[in-house]
Formats: sequence, structure tokens, C-alpha cells
Amino acid sequence: MISFPNCKINIGLNIVRKRDDGYHDLETIFYPVDLKDAVEVIRSEEISFHTTGLAVSGSAEDNLCVKAYSILKKDFPGLPPVSIHLHKAIAMGAGLGGGSADGAFMLSMLDKKFQLDLAEEQLIKYALQLGSDCPFFIINKPSFATGRGEKLTPVQLDLSTYTMVLVNPGIHVSTKEAFAKLKPSTPAISLQQLIEQPLNNWKGKVINDFEEPVFKLYPAIEKIKNDLYAAGAVFASMTGTGSTVFGIFDSAVELNLTFPDNYTYILLR
Repeated sequence: MISFPNCKINIGLNIVRKRDDGYHDLETIFYPVDLKDAVEVIRSEEISFHTTGLAVSGSAEDNLCVKAYSILKKDFPGLPPVSIHLHKAIAMGAGLGGGSADGAFMLSMLDKKFQLDLAEEQLIKYALQLGSDCPFFIINKPSFATGRGEKLTPVQLDLSTYTMVLVNPGIHVSTKEAFAKLKPSTPAISLQQLIEQPLNNWKGKVINDFEEPVFKLYPAIEKIKNDLYAAGAVFASMTGTGSTVFGIFDSAVELNLTFPDNYTYILLR
């Protein structure tokens, strides 16, 4: 069985408060984007994990695809061993949620392949064990997320008539360092309300709280956002804790963008 985990962008990201358990409450809009990895699962004599495409850091045991299998194996001891092949096209540590998508899709694949008959709510609980934004990829529809990111409310948001540009400068942003420089606060207007406004009203209102500290540390990331606006973007923002920046353009706009050769530049129409 094969599936194609897609990535996401954060449209706005507000860190509301630090919780007693060490995590943070947030609010964001998760929006699925049509840039995909590929994951294949084959029944095998023993569990194995292989990768192609972009380099995947860390050990096999730490990969979320393998962790997804291990989580289900605890509750379903009869789950047979599998060979997992991951072809990586979504940059890691780039704010796109590629690893989270791989893990969540793996849960869904194992459920279908071995007829575990898990309800969506059960899959979401398993996904949360993998990471805070993994539950989104079980639903995989535009959603307003609160809590750690696991409390999801579907929203009516369709950007399919626009052109989207993703730019990644290959800079690794430390999530821990980014959080350390934040001062949590409750936004005056919820993102859930703001995204109901026309897209051309979002600039300056739909905010990613991580931009200010990350831009101070890495001015090159801020420059990408400024360049996207200079090229005519209706809205541009860093996604997650970075370092990917996305721009949303009217499809009629003729794009003339140039970035350094070591940047990854993806155009999605």
C-alpha cells in the first residue's frame, strides 16, 4: 500500500499561554498544501525502514513512520511486521509538518491495510502521541487549531484559485530557541474571525508570533517575506517556527522571483 502525505502551512500562529505541563496553548489555521512525500508499506518478515529523496535525519527508531507502527503494535500485538519505504520531498524542520504528515498517514495506512477499524477519533488520539500537529493530518482539511494544536475545528477556507509560492532558505530554526524568545499573549481578535475577512485584508492582521524573534536571528528569512510582497503577494508569512515562507498571489500575477541557488523554491498553482 502506498500513500502520499501532503504538507501544511500555518496561516497565522498565536502562542496564547504556557501550560503547567510545559507545552504551550496556541491558535492557528492549518491549511493543507499539495506538496507531498510518498510512503509505501509492505508486509514483511521483519520491521524495516528505508528512505530515498531528501536526506532524513535521525535514527530509524526515531522516525515518525516507525513510531506510528510501534504505537499501534502495543495495542494490536497481532500487527505483522512491515517494510516501510519513505521517499522524502518535503523539507524537514521547515515549518511544513512533513514528518508529522508521514506519521499520521502511516497510522491511517496501517488501519486500512490490516483492517483495524479505528474511528477517526481513535486515530487522532494515536496521532497526538506522535506530535502536536499530527492530528491535523488525520482530518487533513482547513482547520482552526487550539490547545497544543490537537483541538481542531473545520473552517471554510479555499485558496485553490490562487497561486502559492513556498520558499525555504535551508536555515534550521531551533524551535526551543524560538519559543524561548516569545512572550505568550491572547490576540485581540481570534484567527478564526480574521480569516473570514477577504484575503487582501490579512496583511498586518494575520500574524505568526514567531516571525519577530526568528527574523531578528535570521534576517534572510524576513527578506524572503519582503521579496514576496514586493513581487505582488496578496499575503505572505512564515509558516510554523520557520524557516519556510509562503506567498499567496492572484493567479493573474506574472511572477518574476529570483532566489539564491541554495534556496528551495516551489510554485503551486
